[in-house]
Amino acid sequence: MVKYLLTAAAVYLGAIGLALLFVPAQFGVDAVPKDASPELLALLRLLGGPMLGIAVLNWMSRTTPPSALRRTVLLANLVGFGVVAANDVVGVVTGDARDLARIFLVVHLAFTVAFAVALARRAPVTAGERA
Repeated sequence: MVKYLLTAAAVYLGAIGLALLFVPAQFGVDAVPKDASPELLALLRLLGGPMLGIAVLNWMSRTTPPSALRRTVLLANLVGFGVVAANDVVGVVTGDARDLARIFLVVHLAFTVAFAVALARRAPVTAGERA
């Protein structure tokens, strides 16, 4: 299950990262003004880099055996998706988010729950793994 979860997260985050880098205005439809400043587009592109980095981390971690490092990757994804999902919830509940946020909310909550379950199923770290 973890291999498929990390693969799905890698593909998803990779797609988001590439969209932010190459088509930030189109990716931000209904959130980015049509006459967006070059500075705003540069900021959106800047966010694409870490997304691609996390995508690569997930892709490379998907085939590693269970370990403390893999648990760290799962925890990092849980925190990342959890914070984004919480932001989506606030935006949807207050009405401040774009309509597309409802779809992203479902996707981000699903990833959050999946990473929480995957992390909960991992065995405790042994003394050898801590070193």
